[in-house]
Amino acid sequence: MTDADPGLRADVIYRVAAQDTAASLGSGDVPSLATPRALAMLEAATVRIVESLVEPGQTSVGVDVHLQHRVATPVGRDVHARARLVRTEGRRLYFEVELTDTDRVVASGQVVRFLVDRARFIAGLDQS
Repeated sequence: MTDADPGLRADVIYRVAAQDTAASLGSGDVPSLATPRALAMLEAATVRIVESLVEPGQTSVGVDVHLQHRVATPVGRDVHARARLVRTEGRRLYFEVELTDTDRVVASGQVVRFLVDRARFIAGLDQS
């Protein structure tokens, strides 16, 4: 991993679609943004930061998440997934994440990712 300065940021914009809803994903029966999809959007922002830090052959995997989903978001609304690198401890990267739509915080929390050798990780899947 190259040097990782706390404060690195990434922002990804999505438009909530029908397939992003709780009803579609099976995490509920309402036609609003599902918590698992909100988390996936936020993780994508953390991955964008990690992509700028890893050496060839490395990748990262999510190992810990704390997320508060605060506001329902309807289909058709744009959301902004933001991540900020807070600190690193060896191969662990700690992020603060926030999902917003217009002027509301939809979800916020923390994500921890762990750097791994991609080939070794994939080979280990065959051993599972």
